[in-house]
Amino acid sequence: MASNSPGSRLSREKLKLDFQGGLERRKLNLSALATRQPTPLQSNMERLRTHKAVGKLSFVADKSYEYSSEDLEDLGEIGRGAYGTVNKMLHKESNTHMAVKRIRSTVDEKEQKQLLMDLDVVMRSSACEYIVKFYGALFTEGDAWICMELMDTSFDQCYKCIYCDLKETIPEDILGVASLAVVKALDYLKTKLNIIHRDVKPSNILLDLQGNIKLCDFGISGQLVDSIAKTRDAGCKPYMAPERIDPMSSRQGSYDIRSDVWSFGITLIELATGKFPYPKWKSVFEQLSQVVKEDPPRLTNEDGRTFSDEMLAFTNACLTKDVTRRPKYRELLKHPFILRYEEKQVDVGSWLSTILVVQAPLDFDKLQL
Repeated sequence: MASNSPGSRLSREKLKLDFQGGLERRKLNLSALATRQPTPLQSNMERLRTHKAVGKLSFVADKSYEYSSEDLEDLGEIGRGAYGTVNKMLHKESNTHMAVKRIRSTVDEKEQKQLLMDLDVVMRSSACEYIVKFYGALFTEGDAWICMELMDTSFDQCYKCIYCDLKETIPEDILGVASLAVVKALDYLKTKLNIIHRDVKPSNILLDLQGNIKLCDFGISGQLVDSIAKTRDAGCKPYMAPERIDPMSSRQGSYDIRSDVWSFGITLIELATGKFPYPKWKSVFEQLSQVVKEDPPRLTNEDGRTFSDEMLAFTNACLTKDVTRRPKYRELLKHPFILRYEEKQVDVGSWLSTILVVQAPLDFDKLQL
């Protein structure tokens, strides 16, 4: 039998209020669930899915093709990454070969952000002849297909073939044309898009048999604010500039485009000599000690190889340790070494064809497209 004492009445009232409060909280929770914003993972893919480039291919200005996966002939896998695979494909109607990145819908948020950054940069760089071209995108079975310009190899692949298999060297003229292409690509990113690449290295410089040399892989590029960047962990550590390895050496822990100039200087020495200019580091401390505290690498006329004074000066200027004295892109574009290749015609395609005969089949697992 229920009690009618004051204490029991208070208990019943409290129970009633708790029950009603619980119902209200559950209603609020359900309402919040219904209006919850999409996660970053969902938002990234949705941005791509609703982009105007989806379902269309454009190889030249003012002409596009509507297409589906049935309009493409798969010619085989040519690369693989954490995001999925890269396949060589033929667009049958236009008879155009492409590199198609097939991105799994389950790829993690970090990879999605990098892929979208890469896509955003190449889509806005169509006016630059030194950056790989974006052709279009497609969704099929939940996966995203990103259609890109197909190149024949990377400097990372061909220089290893040249120095290890052929026992030869890369001609200075080829290095000169590559320098012109890379500096112009980086300058375009800075002046037109306010972007810093942050991952300049041989594997991100591509070549083809038509003689084109182009920069690729903008997934960890960063937006510059007042011409500086602050994210420290982006990029390939062996090519990082001293000011990026040691935050204390730069103003407020920031850096600018001159960190990419350093990375290209390291790249040039590697391509010119066939070897990375530093020994392998066993720890971050070793890297910090050598890159930050010791003298920078230098390109010299040693080992029986002779370079022009202009190339030596250009390469070593890129590796000026004091970032305040290291040249920016506009200064590099006025350098005699670069100006020489603004005028001089170099047949990169014919040279590359002699390399690819030996290099084939390519080690596509390491080729970044």
